[in-house]
Amino acid sequence: MKNLNRRTFALTALAGVSVTAACGNGVGSNGADTIDARVSATLTHMYDNYPNTADLAGKAAGMLVMPLVTEAGLGFGGAYGRGALLVNDITVDYYSTAKANFGLQIGAQQYAHVLFFMTQDALMNFRRSSGWAAGADLEYVFSDQGDSLATETTTLTAPVIAVVFGRAGLRVGATLEGTKYSRIIP
Repeated sequence: MKNLNRRTFALTALAGVSVTAACGNGVGSNGADTIDARVSATLTHMYDNYPNTADLAGKAAGMLVMPLVTEAGLGFGGAYGRGALLVNDITVDYYSTAKANFGLQIGAQQYAHVLFFMTQDALMNFRRSSGWAAGADLEYVFSDQGDSLATETTTLTAPVIAVVFGRAGLRVGATLEGTKYSRIIP
C-alpha cells in the first residue's frame, strides 16, 4: 500500500509540475517580448502580401493583432492564441483569444488575424469590456483565396473589420464568431 501511495504521489506531483510549466503565467518569462516579435512579423507579412491592409491600418483607431491562433476539433473543438492591441503603432495591452465549440468538425489549423477598430467608440468598448466576444456583426474583408484585399464602401463603415490570413492545416473554414478576447499579463 505504501508503494501505491508513493507512486500516486510522484505521478500527481509530476502532473502538477507539467501543468504549471504549460501555463506560462509570465513570471520570469519573456512573454511580452515574444508576443511583440510575433506581432511585428505578422504585420510585416500582412502588409507585404496584402498591401491594401496598410490603408486599413492607417484609418483604424486601433488594431488587435493575433499572430498565431491554433484551432482543432473532433466533435468538440477549440482555439487559442495570444496577441497585442496596438494604438498608433504602440502596444497598449496584451490579449488572449479563446473559442470552444461543438458540432460536425474534424481537423486542425493555424491562422493569424487582425481586428481593425475603425471607430474610437468600437476601440473604447473593446478596451472597457472584461471579455469581448466577436459576434455575427463582425465584417470580414478577406477571403480564403490569395487575392488582394477587397473592401467596399459598406465594409469600411463597419466599426470592426476582421482580416484572417496565413491559414495552414486540414480544417475547413475559420470564423471568429463566438471567439472571446481577454486582457492578459504575459
